Amino acid sequence: MLRSLLFALDDTPGALAARDAALALAARTGAALTAAAILDRPHTSGAHEALPIGGAAFAEHRDAARAARLEAEAAAALAAFRAAAGTLPVRTVTLEEAPAPALLRASAAHDLILLGRDSTLGLEETEDGLAPVIPTLLKDGARPLLVVPAGAPAEGPVLVGYDGSVPAMRSLQSFALLGLAEGSPVKLLAADPAPESAARLAAEGAGFLRRHGLAVEESAVAAGHPAELLLAEAVTLRARLLVMGAFENGRLRSLLLGSTTRRLLREAPCAIYVQH
Repeated sequence: MLRSLLFALDDTPGALAARDAALALAARTGAALTAAAILDRPHTSGAHEALPIGGAAFAEHRDAARAARLEAEAAAALAAFRAAAGTLPVRTVTLEEAPAPALLRASAAHDLILLGRDSTLGLEETEDGLAPVIPTLLKDGARPLLVVPAGAPAEGPVLVGYDGSVPAMRSLQSFALLGLAEGSPVKLLAADPAPESAARLAAEGAGFLRRHGLAVEESAVAAGHPAELLLAEAVTLRARLLVMGAFENGRLRSLLLGSTTRRLLREAPCAIYVQH
């Protein structure tokens, strides 16, 4: 069962959607919710940059102003989060490391990390609308992520992309054990060029979920690009959640955050539950 959530606080549209998702999930499940504001001290200071003669005083003033601005923004974001939480008991923390190590360290005490798809988390730049911290959290972290885009549906069925890989198995297991189906209908999609392999994978993944008491519709597909298949199915189903492993290579896999995984994270119309 889900016991604790860690939400990476930000003010981007996706992060605000993730905030609402985190609050709703905590309210439904009773899980403890922690919101973390990240000050990113290592990148607030330009201590390692080359300075012209006489530039030290300017850099010190600039860094102090930048730090003060980030602290004020973090305080405002935490206050807005507490206001949005209302009477729901929540915990807020301020983390002063860079985003990836800060969240990796904090995640040790939580079951799940929620963040906006477009989160900048301080001074980071978001490429292609995808938070740059996501690859590191998937590669080096031990906890699954719930990545939420702006406008993500709050209700609807769950779509599972399953390829039999170790990341897919991990994601399927943690999704089931944390109880994140929450009574929603589940459709599992497995793709493989060989029809018999696709059918075997679909039966394998669906059978696992059924043993955890979930009602699952299984679908085996022997053609099509995995990203195209899952994106189209998510739209058709009006899914509220896409569950997947961080695909690596072949079949429903690509290099970690390569073409398939990155495209799904960037373009899915719903929240994505993903683990590596």
